[in-house]
Amino acid sequence: MSRYRGPKLRVTRRLGILPGLTQKKSKKTDRPGQHGKNLGDNKKKTTEYGLRLEEKQKLKFNYGLSENQLYHYIKEARRRKGVTGLILLQLLEMRLDTICFSLGFASTIAAARQLVNHGHITVNNNVVDIPSFQCQINDIIGVKQKKASKNLIENNLKTANLMDLPTHLTFDKSKLEGKVKNYCDRSELLLDLNELLVIEYYSRR
Repeated sequence: MSRYRGPKLRVTRRLGILPGLTQKKSKKTDRPGQHGKNLGDNKKKTTEYGLRLEEKQKLKFNYGLSENQLYHYIKEARRRKGVTGLILLQLLEMRLDTICFSLGFASTIAAARQLVNHGHITVNNNVVDIPSFQCQINDIIGVKQKKASKNLIENNLKTANLMDLPTHLTFDKSKLEGKVKNYCDRSELLLDLNELLVIEYYSRR
């Protein structure tokens, strides 16, 4: 398993807010590590490589990707016509676990991944248990017609710290169904990220 199982707040103290990793906030404000207290905002590592590395790490931790998975998405984004950075983000936002998170089915992308793995989520009325499944425009994301699955999602919707639903998705709460209308809008991305630096990080490969 390549899934990150370590301390999450330690990661957010280093990289900033990662809504897909955790909704919790650390009481500590210093960067982690032995010299974290001595590293103010002006004394952080400012090398070009360091900046690109941190932006890449944000993507990895927020979306719960392995290095190989992220590099696969980078290659796919390069292959398609258009702005590579935007296409990369659209590919990640069209993952099934990310869409379940955006719809409010789970509080984090990691929790949404577990829902998918356990067979609670359907795409066009077919159960899909692959979190990295690439959804397409007009796909219907629903909940398995099983009482346990519906109760789980309904409880998550009640307790979730719901944010505004992205404009590329619609959600029918009575049916527990969401629909993908379009690709995501860059301005609505919750993650504070400079995707150009991520592309530059991988430009050497």
